[in-house]
Amino acid sequence: MAQDRDQYHVVPDSQNDQWKVEKDSKTVDSYDTKHEALQGGRETAHKHEPSQVIVHKGDGKIEEERTYRDDPYPPAG
Repeated sequence: MAQDRDQYHVVPDSQNDQWKVEKDSKTVDSYDTKHEALQGGRETAHKHEPSQVIVHKGDGKIEEERTYRDDPYPPAG
């Protein structure tokens, strides 16, 4: 069964040499460091559970995912 959850992406902001948290390709907030962006993304995701934080590397590839509430285990498929 598919779950509807908000997805927040921690991504590099190359225009400003910062990191940002995005939802639906729109910036939620900007941070000076990746660590700060991850903390901000987690706080935002916890406020909007069920949700997910997808952390990207500097090259844009996915590094890890964190799911908050109702993570299906074992995954379907």
